[in-house]
Amino acid sequence: MLSEARAVNQGIDSLRAKVKGLLDGLEAEVDIAVDVMLPANRLGRVLRAFAEAYPTVSLRLHVEALGAITAMVLERKAVIGISGPLASGVGGVECIAAGSVLMVPVAAPDHPLGRMERIAPGEARNHIQLVLTDRSQFTEGQDYSVLSPRTWRLADLGAKHAMLREGIGWGNMPLPLVQPDLVDGTLLRLAMPDHPGGTYRFGGIWRRDTPPGPAASWLLDQFVALGAGDVAEEGMGDI
Repeated sequence: MLSEARAVNQGIDSLRAKVKGLLDGLEAEVDIAVDVMLPANRLGRVLRAFAEAYPTVSLRLHVEALGAITAMVLERKAVIGISGPLASGVGGVECIAAGSVLMVPVAAPDHPLGRMERIAPGEARNHIQLVLTDRSQFTEGQDYSVLSPRTWRLADLGAKHAMLREGIGWGNMPLPLVQPDLVDGTLLRLAMPDHPGGTYRFGGIWRRDTPPGPAASWLLDQFVALGAGDVAEEGMGDI
């Protein structure tokens, strides 16, 4: 009886906290869409802090690629997003810089490009390029950093990572994700003179007519603050 009474009491306290938050303008739930290129450790760090700072607020997380993040915000499926550079300049969307990640071309050591001591300009066009595709119609039919006319298109970054390790093709990947592979030799960073890689910039976005509430604004602030410490590699342009 005592343990059940304690459980009921804790439930009442939680309900009171949620009601107080709603009366103070705090959201009951936050829907956020993030770019698949966002480093996983950064996402985990922010969400852990969010759970501690806003224990009464539920969170719904969507992980998407390319224009799908902007599409979800425009369609009100997410109140905020951490998007790649495709969100910049989109009508009806506000955008604030939220860091960047370095994208590098990689292949397995037994891939033809991986076995070359020197990769000639244009050589990558002779091999299959694994390309991440957009699951939304926002940027349907558009290509980004695609060099080869021979492409395999995937909607999942994890599948692309696995296929790169199998030597099926070459492709661009976020450096933090493939760093362990580069260390143990399961993938090689390709020294391609015509495509060394580039900086993939993130932006925190929201609908101009629907500004985020206190909890969502806190999330945005965290991503922006952590992103401020990102340093682009010298000589790398933007992707």
